Amino acid sequence: MRILVAEDEVRVAEHLRRGLSEAGYAVDIAADGAEALWLAENHPYDAMVLDVMMPGQDGITALRQMRRKGLNAPAIFLTARHELEDRLRGLDAGADDYLAKPFSMAELLARLRAVLRRQRADPIDRLRVADLELDLLTRTAYRQGQEIRLTNREFGVLELLMISSPRPVSKTALIEHVWDQHFDSGTNVVNVYVNYLREKIDRPGWRPLIQTLRGVGFALKEGSE
Repeated sequence: MRILVAEDEVRVAEHLRRGLSEAGYAVDIAADGAEALWLAENHPYDAMVLDVMMPGQDGITALRQMRRKGLNAPAIFLTARHELEDRLRGLDAGADDYLAKPFSMAELLARLRAVLRRQRADPIDRLRVADLELDLLTRTAYRQGQEIRLTNREFGVLELLMISSPRPVSKTALIEHVWDQHFDSGTNVVNVYVNYLREKIDRPGWRPLIQTLRGVGFALKEGSE
């Protein structure tokens, strides 16, 4: 999952980047509302974490413009203001949640998981394709009764494949959702991580689920390649 963070305080922005990255999210950082708007218009984000008070264009103005442009990724506002009127302004601008500073990273991650679940047509904590299950809370896969531990990148790739199943997912889409804006798209890292996943969930004797569609991308579904 790819998250946009708009925060002008460098230390706070770095804290958010580190905490979200350690939780397995790809993170892009904007220093103000104008940059956040530009990034949101040019990259697909699964969610946004926006500071309210920023130089130039503030978070509320930026989010209003995003919503007018049809950019509907769920948004959580961060603010040092605690008054009810300020929270209502943020929610009326199109925010999905509101978190007052100082905040704990654990609470922000829990709120992110909640807004991401609500975005799904069927908000569940587990995904299932054939006999493969993915627990979205523990970030663990299960197949034929066996627990399969995943790295953060492996989880991100598998989650997108399972959400999209049986439709194929292009390499570009995988890069955009699992890696951040500074990622070198010219590398073969997507193929490398798909092979890592194959070793874990398509073991000898198990029916292959990860299919390679040449010139298209990858799909997670039953059936031979």
